Amino acid sequence: MPEPSTPADIATAISRRTAGAARIVGHGVAAITDVTHDSRQAGPGVLFAARPGAVSDGHDFAAAAVAAGSPAVLVERVLDVAVPQIVVDDVAEALGHAAAVVHGDPTDDIAVLGVTGTNGKTTTTYLLDAVWRAAGHVTGLIGTVETRVAGTAVPGIRTTPEASDTQRLLARMRREGVTAASMEVSSHGLALGRLNGVRFAAALFTNLSQDHLDFHADMEDYFRAKARLFTPGFTPIGVVTVDDPWGARLAERADVEVWTLSRRGGADVTATDVVTTAEGATFTADVRGSRLAVRIALPGDYNVTNALGALATAHAAGVPLDVAAEGLATLPGVPGRMERVDVGQPFGVLVDYAHSPDSVAGVLAAARGVAEGRVIVVIGCGGDRDAAKRPLMARAAVAGADVAILTSDNPRSEDPEAILDDMVAGLADPSAARRITDRAEAIAAAVGDARPGDVVVIAGKGHEPYQELADGRIDFDDRLVARAALAGRVGR
Repeated sequence: MPEPSTPADIATAISRRTAGAARIVGHGVAAITDVTHDSRQAGPGVLFAARPGAVSDGHDFAAAAVAAGSPAVLVERVLDVAVPQIVVDDVAEALGHAAAVVHGDPTDDIAVLGVTGTNGKTTTTYLLDAVWRAAGHVTGLIGTVETRVAGTAVPGIRTTPEASDTQRLLARMRREGVTAASMEVSSHGLALGRLNGVRFAAALFTNLSQDHLDFHADMEDYFRAKARLFTPGFTPIGVVTVDDPWGARLAERADVEVWTLSRRGGADVTATDVVTTAEGATFTADVRGSRLAVRIALPGDYNVTNALGALATAHAAGVPLDVAAEGLATLPGVPGRMERVDVGQPFGVLVDYAHSPDSVAGVLAAARGVAEGRVIVVIGCGGDRDAAKRPLMARAAVAGADVAILTSDNPRSEDPEAILDDMVAGLADPSAARRITDRAEAIAAAVGDARPGDVVVIAGKGHEPYQELADGRIDFDDRLVARAALAGRVGR
């Protein structure tokens, strides 16, 4: 447990670690043991960070935080409160650094590997977790599906937690004996400063394709957010997949050492002799001249790329290649990523989280590689999210499958029919896809139409056990719905 910090400690660290200076206004004794941006968590020993937000301004809640016992505040303007104030130019930028100092810089003691990109983050972090365990580490994992501390799942909030939550979580990991962790690094997290204060042992860039343009102004803005990870403040070394133009550009402009990765060859990290089956894949990895055989239990050619990235990133952080390869082979699967649903039916059913045009294309290509018959896809698009990708996802579904069923995903506040209209608008021939708005009916239709040797792909929601509607969440798990549909088919 680190010693309590003082406002002076925090101000000095912020000034040293960021481009802006921090100054202290006011006097008083303040022993700080935690940091929060949520006034409801304020109290004795807890520094309150008055972060401006999209809906409300944390400065408006500073007085309530002080009344609750917070001994100091982190602010952008001086307030009328009777506690020391650490004044900075940008609270969101300073928050992670402040929390890191208060929690004793947990990533000085935990080797953290970060994974960023549009697709592949979740699978790769699970692969890295398996590698860390093979190397003898007690592990932590922070990602979309779950957060784990020393093998135990703990409640998570989002792919990349808020800066104060991230540092508190990492401090908990350290207390519970975690020595290595893998973390999904979202563009939101980077753009909003949630990763500030985290020092990665190495980082991986998987790819970049259209997504999240409801948050980012354009693809250039999206790229800039991802590129922030590959700077000295975050990591000393990056593994960068250069098979798309964004990756190639990142490799050229990154301010840290870069190992390039390419499935086309001509890079520091490559794969040859690739064999994929419904049960997984084998390949020969070449990591900067060292060659070794690798086996994974994850189907799909894109999972070869994910495994190659995990292998190289772990090795860049010091894990021997043979140990890393042993770890990759131990991962049996990832929740909601090409996850099989099997009750003995004579065709395949796979549930996957694919929710961008490129990921839909990749998953369907993987299904095509193992299907003896047709590929059938059930796909929808989320509401209140990047609407520009909807026609592109429908187009990818029709191009990659023999039968495409367009349905509802998480419509949130939007009309599901309007979302489907956006999807259909991307098709040259609207009759090329079936339209079944009710997701359970769409899954039942796909399963009911399947013949021996076919592969049914249910895409978009993956591990999620809910559906988000205008009036709230309902229980809805694609895996359970598919299993029920299969049981109904068998029972006919």
